[in-house]
Amino acid sequence: MTASRYTVSDVMTHTAIAIGRDAPYKEIVALMDRWKVSALPVLEGEGRVIGVVSEADLLPKEEFRTDEPRPDEFAAASKAGAVRAGELMSSPAVTVHPDATLAEAARIMATRRVKRLPVVNGVGMLEGVVSRSDLLKVFLRTDAEIEEDVRHSVLGEPAAPVGLDVTVADGVATIRGALSDRSLVPLVARAVRAVEGVVDVRMDLGTPEDAPRRTILDGGGHPPDRAQRSP
Repeated sequence: MTASRYTVSDVMTHTAIAIGRDAPYKEIVALMDRWKVSALPVLEGEGRVIGVVSEADLLPKEEFRTDEPRPDEFAAASKAGAVRAGELMSSPAVTVHPDATLAEAARIMATRRVKRLPVVNGVGMLEGVVSRSDLLKVFLRTDAEIEEDVRHSVLGEPAAPVGLDVTVADGVATIRGALSDRSLVPLVARAVRAVEGVVDVRMDLGTPEDAPRRTILDGGGHPPDRAQRSP
């Protein structure tokens, strides 16, 4: 069972604001303020990304304006005297490819603690920028869109159990039907959760032998503490 997958190219900003390595400090600040962004890719040549200047790279100039840095702050303080993008930038840049999944992009942002990622092709040329807010766009999908996606890409797969259907309300997908093999519950739940826009998964399942009975299960296939069972 598979679910449809959006990629970074589906949600990224294709027209990215970028600077060259000789861009002066005040120009960088002005661009960030004008375009309401927290970081700018630094380009060389015809558009190869060589680094990123972020708000964190700019702040040492203010932070250490009057105070001497402590020994553990010397690395950050070294940027306090920088006046060009090439001196300020963090390099090499943390980037992502356009065909990466949204989960992969989110994982990179979380582990590297960045808010925006330059999107580059196979030779490092800039194609766009993806931000945290871009990754959240999938949760703007309507319930009807998500429902159709689950039916087509999960329940409609040849390997999927027969007799299951889905309803979606506020992004929460509820799978209903009869399922004789309960070992498939976690697999179905995982596949449904992988559909972009799904907030959570509920399983309302019975068995072919005992169709009137239903057990409300959580996404892992286990009855929650307050599960309601019909007699």
